[in-house]
Amino acid sequence: MHKELEKFFEGQRARRIVAEAMLRYGLRVDNHGKIYCNAIEIAPAKMARALGVDRRVVIETAEEIAENDFLFDIFSTLEPRSNFSHSAKALGFDTIEIHADPKAIGIVADITAVMAKNKIRIRQIMADDAELFPNPILTIIVDGKLSGSVIEKIRKLRHAEKIILR
Repeated sequence: MHKELEKFFEGQRARRIVAEAMLRYGLRVDNHGKIYCNAIEIAPAKMARALGVDRRVVIETAEEIAENDFLFDIFSTLEPRSNFSHSAKALGFDTIEIHADPKAIGIVADITAVMAKNKIRIRQIMADDAELFPNPILTIIVDGKLSGSVIEKIRKLRHAEKIILR
């Protein structure tokens, strides 16, 4: 979890689990302490069951967020995003997952430069936040199929520790 947020949930393991899930999935809180996925209200009991916490923890966490200006500024503006990586093959797209040092600078620039030089159209790019995901992955979905030569160029990049083509 981001350091700025850690202090608010320090010593509150279950609330931290709820807050991290909200960040990870882009679930927002309204000013009444209700949790939403865009316009769809999320039932606290179902969220609690999925996270392995008591439903009261979900409710109390959302209410605490709604009452705190700093937290509300963050959690009231979150949005979920569609991830096509598992559906890409059915749509005729290739997906490449790049595992790299999340502190390295320039990995997205280097990879997109390879794609641009080879006239490959990128459909979607998603990068996991290193503070929310223990093993962050950069996922790139491209229009069509990647050639072996493009994959080799990406493998040779200084940041690419592991590459998986799906």
